[in-house]
Order: sequence, then structure tokens, then C-alpha cells
Amino acid sequence: MRIIILLLALLLLPPGARAESSRLDDILQRGTLRVGLTGDYRPFSAKAPDGTMAGLDVDLAQNLAQSLGVALQIVPTAWPSLLADLRADRFDIGMGGITITLERQRAAFFSAPALRSGKTPIARCADRDKFTTLAEIDRPGVRVIVNPGGTNERFDRANLHQAEIVVFPDNTRIFDELAAGRADLMITDGVETRLQQKLHPELCAIHPDAPFDHSELGYLLPRDIAWKLYVDQWLHQMQETGAYAREAATWLE
Repeated sequence: MRIIILLLALLLLPPGARAESSRLDDILQRGTLRVGLTGDYRPFSAKAPDGTMAGLDVDLAQNLAQSLGVALQIVPTAWPSLLADLRADRFDIGMGGITITLERQRAAFFSAPALRSGKTPIARCADRDKFTTLAEIDRPGVRVIVNPGGTNERFDRANLHQAEIVVFPDNTRIFDELAAGRADLMITDGVETRLQQKLHPELCAIHPDAPFDHSELGYLLPRDIAWKLYVDQWLHQMQETGAYAREAATWLE
């Protein structure tokens, strides 16, 4: 009897109240996919002087928008405000090399992992043999430069207690600071160290294939299951068809 009453109650509800509109429905109705990008994390997104962005996740964002049949709108965000901007509904999906963490997972959904990585050092090539372990890095007088508000800073503060942590606010110039000798090394995702040693020949990635920890990069999503399922299926198809690997090869190799 209780089940019958519940069914009757559902039938009496107005159509709009029977099922909440999903973020996927909102995007399709709006005709625009809003993608949050920091624009300061190569190879995923980099902001040019004219304000345009380029990178792996910029291309993938365009592909995702095309799969939906909607226009792409890039929304600038920053690492310290990433979750706040998502909660404020400034974007529908955060892209650009976001590490999947339990802290972020408590506040949002993530897509299935797009890339596997881990924290590893990068230093001037002349110093590469000095900083192969955390014990060698965590010594008085060693300067570790870091961008604020992200997983790099959290890793440093959790693991370094004697080395000096130098917070540098501009992630687009942080490797120039390292190359200029204003810090001894940086600890960041292995995928980034591989790229930066190509962009800065005087810098060398230190064991990027054997990082200090394991991490996965994914796409940050609001708590909407229909939207997450769509993004996961899109990513799955991109990976299974080789389209993701082809896009990645353009920016990572």
C-alpha cells in the first residue's frame, strides 16, 4: 500500500518537479559549454599576451563542446579559487591538469582519470644529482620554489620541514626564476617537468618516471551525475579510439 501511495504522489507532481534538470540539460539548452582554465600550467593551458589560451586541454575542451553541439566559452580561474569558482557556478567543468585529491573530491565530482602522474623534482642540470631524494631536498639552505594554492604547495608543506619553501605567485614565470638561480629546484607533476626541460634546456627533470608519489589528473565537475556520466563516456571514447593519445602527443612530446 505504501508503494502505491508513493507512486500516486509522484504522478500528481507537476512535470518539472518529477526530475531535476541536470547540468547536461542546462548546457544543451544554453548552447555554451563553460570551461574553467587557469592558463598557467603548460602543456594543459597557457595564456598568451592577447588573452587567448592554448594547450592540450584547450583542444580537448573544444572537442568536448563539439561532441555536445555547443559553443566553447573559456572561463579564467586560478588554483586557489578553483573550488570556489565551481561552487559559484562560474564554469561547468574545470580542466587544465587538475590533480584528483580527496579534499577536492569532498566538494565536487571528478571525471575518470585522464592522465597518471606524480610529484618529482626539476632543477638546473648542473644540480640534478643533488636533489634525487626528499632527504637530499629537505635540508637547510635548499630553496624550493612553488606556485601557491595547489597540490604542489601542499606536497611541499607536508614533506619539507627544513628546506626553504619560496612561494612565487606567477606560475607562467616560475621556471624562469628557477633557471635564473633564484631557487634550487621545484617539485611538480612529472608530466610538467618533461615539458619544461624542453622549454628550458638548462633545466633537467629528475626521475619523472619514478615520482615521489602517485597522482591522477582529471576534470573537475559539479555534483551532477548525468553530466559526470557524459564526460566519462566522452573521455572513454577519446582514449579507446586513440584520439586522446594523438592530442596529447602534440603537446607532451
